[in-house]
Amino acid sequence: MDKNKYGDLVKRHTPKENRLYNGMLAFITGGLVGVIGQLLMDFYSYQFHIPATEASGMMIITLIFVGCLLTCFGFFDKWVNFAKAGLIVPITGFAHAMMSAALEYRKEGMVTGIGANMLKLAGSVIIFGVVSAYVFGFIRFMIFGG
Repeated sequence: MDKNKYGDLVKRHTPKENRLYNGMLAFITGGLVGVIGQLLMDFYSYQFHIPATEASGMMIITLIFVGCLLTCFGFFDKWVNFAKAGLIVPITGFAHAMMSAALEYRKEGMVTGIGANMLKLAGSVIIFGVVSAYVFGFIRFMIFGG
């Protein structure tokens, strides 16, 4: 079989993705994560009588904890298959990436397993996030001044 026939065969049997549906689903589920985050902020702010800036830190910690817990129990991957980017893009996706790498390499020990491999996927996100924040901060400084 030549390459052209093989390429046509692969195209014919490759499932088509519905981008509009996936985009709307990701928008809705990501929005629900945002609503849950806002509800947690309001709850912490009201319950502990603290300002919203302190409650936001508690909300982020809660979402990270829930994302890690759901990853440990194996639910997060199933929900991501349904919700697509709606769960991966928020902080829950970052927690899932770190926890799944830690779970995968836990048999190799704390240092050479978990410590060395936990930031494999999330490390690039941190690096590019810090570099882009520096670049855009520098551009903003140059345009608008101090």
